[in-house]
Amino acid sequence: MQCVLLGCLFKFVLYVFIKYDCEASEFNLQGDYKIGGIFKVHTAGDIAVQNALTCLIPNEGYSMMQVMRFAVQEINNSSTLLPNISLVVTNRDNIPHNVIAVVGPYGSADTVLLAPPFMMDLIPMISYGASSSTLSNKLVYPSFLRTVPTNKDIIGLIIQIINNFGWNWVAFIGSQDDEYSRNGLELFREYIQDTNICLASLYALQKNSNFEDVLRKIDSLSINVIILFMLEDYARDVIKTAIKINIEGKVWIAGDTWSMDRELSTTPGIEKIGTVFGVTDRTLSLPGFADFVYKSRFKGETDECVNCSSVGETCNQACENCTSLNVEKLIHVNPTYSFSIYTAVYAIAHALHVALNCSKVGCSKVQDIPPYLLLQYVRKSNFALHNRVIRFDEYGDPPASFAVVHWRPKRDPFFVMVGTYDTYPTVRFTLNNNLVSWYDNGTVPFSNCSVECETGFARVQNSVQKCCFQCEKCPANTYINTSVDFYTCTSCQEGEWSDEGSTYCRKRSIVYLQYTDLLSILFLLCAASFMVVSVTITILFAINYNTPVVKSAGGSMCFLMLVCLILSNIGVFFYFGVPQPASCVLRNIFFIFFFTVCLSCMAVRSFQVVSVFKMAAKFPKAYSWWMKHNGQWLCLAVYTVLHLIACWIWLQFGRPKPYNDNASFKDQTILSCDIGTVVTSILAWSFLWVLSVVCFCFSYMGKDLPKNYNEAQSITFSLVLFYLGWIAYFTAYIVFRGPYVQLLNAVAQLTSSYGIIISFFIPRTYIIVFQPSKNTQAYFQTKIQTYTQTISRM
Repeated sequence: MQCVLLGCLFKFVLYVFIKYDCEASEFNLQGDYKIGGIFKVHTAGDIAVQNALTCLIPNEGYSMMQVMRFAVQEINNSSTLLPNISLVVTNRDNIPHNVIAVVGPYGSADTVLLAPPFMMDLIPMISYGASSSTLSNKLVYPSFLRTVPTNKDIIGLIIQIINNFGWNWVAFIGSQDDEYSRNGLELFREYIQDTNICLASLYALQKNSNFEDVLRKIDSLSINVIILFMLEDYARDVIKTAIKINIEGKVWIAGDTWSMDRELSTTPGIEKIGTVFGVTDRTLSLPGFADFVYKSRFKGETDECVNCSSVGETCNQACENCTSLNVEKLIHVNPTYSFSIYTAVYAIAHALHVALNCSKVGCSKVQDIPPYLLLQYVRKSNFALHNRVIRFDEYGDPPASFAVVHWRPKRDPFFVMVGTYDTYPTVRFTLNNNLVSWYDNGTVPFSNCSVECETGFARVQNSVQKCCFQCEKCPANTYINTSVDFYTCTSCQEGEWSDEGSTYCRKRSIVYLQYTDLLSILFLLCAASFMVVSVTITILFAINYNTPVVKSAGGSMCFLMLVCLILSNIGVFFYFGVPQPASCVLRNIFFIFFFTVCLSCMAVRSFQVVSVFKMAAKFPKAYSWWMKHNGQWLCLAVYTVLHLIACWIWLQFGRPKPYNDNASFKDQTILSCDIGTVVTSILAWSFLWVLSVVCFCFSYMGKDLPKNYNEAQSITFSLVLFYLGWIAYFTAYIVFRGPYVQLLNAVAQLTSSYGIIISFFIPRTYIIVFQPSKNTQAYFQTKIQTYTQTISRM
C-alpha cells in the first residue's frame, strides 16, 4: 500500500466522519496519508425509534465509493505516481493521522452544510457532484474545489441545445429543496436575458407538490420543451407522473443529475413522454473498474467487524447488507459522476506527488503535509487523465467537457451521444441532428410562442414575453438585420435605398445634369446662340443709334434691355455639374433681377408711348411733369432699387442651397438646388410676376397706336412665351421628377428671353438690315399723321 486510508461516511441526519475501532476492509484502507470520502453509502430508515435503526444501502452511493477505492488502488500500484511510499511500521507516532483532503460530498446542499469545518482548516474539499456556482466564491469557500463542471457550464450547454433547434418557448422545473436547482434556475434566467429564449413557465417543486397539476398547466400553454433541472429523486417522480397522465411528445432536457439514470430508462412507458436529451460528463467509462468490483466482491471478504462488542458498534451499519448488493447493478448504475470521483482522487495524488518532491526514482520520506500546503498544489494541478486535461481555474472549477446524450427507448444502446460541449481551450459546441430520433419518428417539435417572421419582416411584441410577437414588413428605405435586432427596421443611410421587406440597403446612383448629356449640349448651344444674337443686335443698334427705328424702340433704354437680357441668361450655365452653394444662388438670381429690369423697361416704354399718343392731350400737366423729370427713368430706378432690396433679403435670409432628392426615385439621389425659404423666395419672384401683368396691361392699352410705335403685339407675344415657359416648368415640377426638370427651369428662363428678342428686337433689326427705306424720319411722320387723322375722325 502506498498512499491512503479511506474514511467512510454514513448518512443519518447529517453527514459526519465516524470514529470507530473496528476496521471494515471496504471502508478503510491503511496507508501513509489519509484522504476522506463522503458518499451516500447508507440512507437511514426510521431513526425515531431508539435502538431500532435499519440501514439501506443505495447502489449509486456504494458504487461511487467503489470508484474511489478503485482509484486508490491504481495509485498505490503506480510506479510513476507517488512511488516508494510505504507504511511506516516503526514509530507509529510519527505517522500523520489527520485527513489531508476530502473527496465529496455529492450534492450542492450537502456541500454548503459540511464545508465550514473544512474551510476553517483549509483542508482541500474536492467535490465530485456539487455544481452550484455559489461554491465558486473563494471568500466563503477558500479550500473548495470540484471535478464536476459548474451549473454555469451546464446551463450554458442547455441554452446551446435550445438555440440549436430554434426553440424559444420553454418551461423550467426545479426543486425548492436543494441549492443545485435554485442556482440552476437563477443562472438560466440570467443567461437568457440577451437571447431569444423565453421562460414561459417555471416551477420550484417540493415533495408534496402536485406534479400532475404542474405538467397539465405546462401542456395547456403549448410548451413542448421542458428543462428538468433537479436531483434524480425528484426527476423520477416528475417523469413517472408524466407517463401516468399521458403527457406525450415533449422534449425533456435533463440536467446532469439524471441524464444517465438507469432506473428511468427501464420505466414502462418511458418511450411515450417524447424526446429526452441529457447533459453528462463526456468521459464515463473507467477501464478496469468492472474487474475491480468483481474481484472485490468475490475474494471472500466479509463486512463482519472484529474487536467490536456488539453490532451496534460496527460503524452504525448492518454490515451484512454490503455483500448482498448485486454486482451487475453496481457496475451499471448511473456512471455520471464516476470519472469526477476518479479525477478528484488523482488530483490529490498529483498534489501530494509535488509536495513530496517525487520523481521517477522515488519521493521524500513520509512527512506531515499541512492541508493548506497541499491545497496550493491541488489548485495548480495540470495533468492528463484518460486524454482529458485536468486543471482548476482561479475559482477551483474545472473546464467542462460534456456529452449531449439522447435517449432511445427500446433500442440498443439506450443512451447515444449526439453532441459535445467543451470550454477548454475555447468554447466549442457540436450536435449532430441526424442522430436524433424524434418522438413518433416525427420532425423537430415546435416550441415557440409565435411563428418566426419571414425575411424582411420585423417583430412587433404583443405580450410581456418577448417571444410573443406579430410580424410587420419593413417599409421602403429601411431594412432589418436579424443578426443584430429582430424588432427594429433600421433606416438606410444617406445615399442608400431599399425596397420594402429588405434585409440590406443598396447604394443609390447619383444623378445630376451633366455637360456631356445630349439634351444639355443642345440647350447650351441654344443659350450660346442667344448670347451671340443679343450681342449682334446690340452692336447693330449702336451703329444705327440715331435712326428712327432705334429711337422708336426706346433709344438708350433698348441698350439697357439688351444688356439685361444677356446678363439674365448667365445663370443658365450654372445648372450643370454637381450643385454647389454658389451655383445654386447664381442659377436664378441673374434671371430674377435682370429680367425684371428688362420688363421694367418694356413697361415704362409702353406707358410712355401710350402717354404721348393718348394721355398728353387729356392730362397735359401730368405729361409735362413726366417729361420734365424723366419719369420713365425715375420709375425704372425706383422699381429696380425695390427689387434689388427684395433679392438681397432672399439671398441673406433664405438663399437657395444644394439638396439631395432621395424621395423622387427609390434607387437614385438627384442632386439639385432648393428655392430657399418660401417667404423670401416669393418676395423676390413677386416683383417679376407683378411687373409682367402690368406690362401686359400697358401693351393692351397701346394696341391701336401707329404700327411703328405699336408694341402691343411684340410685348404680348414675349409675355405669352414667358407664361408658357414657366407654366410648362411648374407643371413638370409637380408631375415629374428627375434631373431634366431642372433643365426645364433653365429652358423657361431662356424662352422668356428669346420671346423678347424675337418679338421686340428681331423685327426692328430686320427693318434696319433689309428695309432701310422704312428707317427714315419721313416714313415715321407719315404713320403718325395717318394715326392722328384717324383719331380726329373718331
